[in-house]
Amino acid sequence: MSYIDITKTLSESMNVWPGDSPFSYKSTMSITNGDSVNVGKIEMSTHTGTHLDAPYHYDKSGQKIDEIPIDAVCGECLVVDAVGVDWIDESIVENLNLNGVKKILFKTTVNKEGHSYENFPIFSENVPRILKQMGVGLIGTDAPSVDPLTSKELLAHHAFRVEGIYILEGVDLSDVVPNIYELIALPLKLKDGDGSPLRAVLKEIK
Repeated sequence: MSYIDITKTLSESMNVWPGDSPFSYKSTMSITNGDSVNVGKIEMSTHTGTHLDAPYHYDKSGQKIDEIPIDAVCGECLVVDAVGVDWIDESIVENLNLNGVKKILFKTTVNKEGHSYENFPIFSENVPRILKQMGVGLIGTDAPSVDPLTSKELLAHHAFRVEGIYILEGVDLSDVVPNIYELIALPLKLKDGDGSPLRAVLKEIK
């Protein structure tokens, strides 16, 4: 069984959320310079590239990233074709046949570069309630957020929080065929963290 990497590569040329810390990787020790090993230092936001939001990100009393259980971010996952939509609403989710699958990733573009931060599909605040009734515990999107860039209320984020559904953002589904896979998406175990970059892969189920 093969794996599909759905993680965006971290690099200094990547775009980040406007106003957020840019990604930086610097060498601190180098074999070329006479050191015995190569060692690097990274600087970035906890929401850089492909990342998991902890509820604490948008709720001061919410769950921290190191408190999220492993089974919440691993397991069977349905990739849904939503390419070209501007708005993920009830009409897209209410007729889904999940067959017991509790995680959903929404593919909204075939562009390897993903969406711009000014224009990407967002979620209706009614969607989390419907998904919770279906037993869903995690959603993922290839967009940079579930709410628009200029939102202060973060209606979708809070609606997912109320329903106990975790949010995975910035995945790369450009080469993924909609189907059921096994998802592995492990965040860093950051004490009291509000989110974390992660390495996300899909395993084909045969």
